[in-house]
Amino acid sequence: MAVVYQALHRRVSSLVCRLHSTYVRKMRYLNQLKEDDSLCRQAQASGAFYLFHNLSPFLQKVGKKYLVPQLSAAEMKRILEKLPEAEQWLEKSVLIGCSDEHRPHFALDLGWDDSSSVHASTRALDKSAIESELQGSFTDLRKALFVVDGKDSPLLASAQSLLRWHDSHQYCSKTGQPTQKNPAGSKRVCHASGVTYYPQMSPVVITLVSDGSRCLLARQPSFPQGMFTALSGFCDMGENVEETVRREVAEEVGLEVESLRYSASQHWPFPSSCLMIACHALVGAQRTEISIDTLELEEARWFGLEEIVEGLKREPRSSKQDDGSFLPWFPPKQAIAHQLIREWVKQQSA
Repeated sequence: MAVVYQALHRRVSSLVCRLHSTYVRKMRYLNQLKEDDSLCRQAQASGAFYLFHNLSPFLQKVGKKYLVPQLSAAEMKRILEKLPEAEQWLEKSVLIGCSDEHRPHFALDLGWDDSSSVHASTRALDKSAIESELQGSFTDLRKALFVVDGKDSPLLASAQSLLRWHDSHQYCSKTGQPTQKNPAGSKRVCHASGVTYYPQMSPVVITLVSDGSRCLLARQPSFPQGMFTALSGFCDMGENVEETVRREVAEEVGLEVESLRYSASQHWPFPSSCLMIACHALVGAQRTEISIDTLELEEARWFGLEEIVEGLKREPRSSKQDDGSFLPWFPPKQAIAHQLIREWVKQQSA
């Protein structure tokens, strides 16, 4: 029996190692591409490209589905072959991942126009011409994230965030001199000062507040009519997550958090690449009077379980009533606020 157990253990261990090594090999390959410029340039010749135009991703509609096409390097060269600066365009791509078979994935914004720069190398490509040739359309990212397949949403979000970061970091904040990206797009360097810049995300807490039997949701004036969501705010310099949650809840709705727990995290590209840190917070059942910060919020109120369950079923387009008012609806499933609300419903229903 011991021999059988040992043999089974070895087989299981071997399988786990193979599964892990696939991931490890993939991560190490990506790291090599980021660190080895010549290797990354070679990878562009066999890579897949995701196209953007002024930070809007390219989508193709097939039936009722929206697809995110991957273009081969050959297809990219066909699109760019009429331009004298074709090679310079490929140099502007950024590495965003790779397949399990180590086919690298790049993102490229064809709306990037640096013709006014002292180091000009490319002019923006005509948007309509590309859409016509590839039979698709460049779509605002806010819409794209909610119409594409769930596995494509994070990729588009991270790609756009990285492209946006490069667009806004073309000059050194210390010297004012131009910075240069490496082929992978994992950093920019100011050769005048020697400063290296790396893409960063801003930490943001998003918190679902509960008093034990109800949860608190709020809306800002800029939100679509009827939409409510969890409270959120940027971490101040030097704060930890717990301090940020307590401060944001106190500032925005005038409540004091007694306890909190971490739920999950999500990258969010708006307004410019945030790491959303999702938490559940509990306030005392006897201290639940809301006092909103009108500079931040338009409305905040408590919701019972039944109202939350109904709101989760409701589509934005069906929330308008005959009298012109709107029934509450909540963020879609792709947003981490939706996950927080679902978790609260599950806990209340247990």
